[in-house]
Amino acid sequence: MQADHLQLRMPRDGTLTRERILDSAQRLILDHGLAATSVDSVIADAGTSKGAFFHHFPSKNHLARAVVERYAEGDVAQLEDFMARVESETEDPAEQVVAFISLFEEAADELVAVQPSCLYVSYIYEKQLFDNGTNDVIADAVLAWRTRLLEKLEAAAILHPPQAAVDLESLADLLLVAFEGAFVFTRTLRDPSIMRQQLAHVRRYIALLFDLPSS
Repeated sequence: MQADHLQLRMPRDGTLTRERILDSAQRLILDHGLAATSVDSVIADAGTSKGAFFHHFPSKNHLARAVVERYAEGDVAQLEDFMARVESETEDPAEQVVAFISLFEEAADELVAVQPSCLYVSYIYEKQLFDNGTNDVIADAVLAWRTRLLEKLEAAAILHPPQAAVDLESLADLLLVAFEGAFVFTRTLRDPSIMRQQLAHVRRYIALLFDLPSS
């Protein structure tokens, strides 16, 4: 009776299986790279069958593209989620940027524990193994970060004239640059605190640039 009840509530479109396959593929690609991640290893890790795998993904390339698309979608969703949170706390764009970085500082240790590397980095090193459209997916996500942060920085510069000459567009890219570099250092030196430390440097620099209190 209970089993029948649960079965009625389970999705019948294979969504859970597809997500489990994507979870396994992402984890294996981050750990070993795409070249070393075989379809068989994904199937084994996901605990599914070849039939189920190929029902959702006609090839390894299709799987790789889907992994990147989901990753980029989650990346932009987190950007908007954290931005909405800081926008609800203050109307000052400079304070919003500083608070935005602080949220990532607070989440950094957990982020590194769950995700030891960045899928964008994996893509760059094995670009030839992905299909041609994958770069566009990543570029769109990166540009979403640049656009959102640049809007805030430009508004901040009006209210708080920068204490030094600065290229605001390049500054908008700094946060992602810090993320990517921190992933490399964290994995190389096996020190999960590096991510948090680097984000703190960026936060303090922006606070000083716009003459805000820094700690």
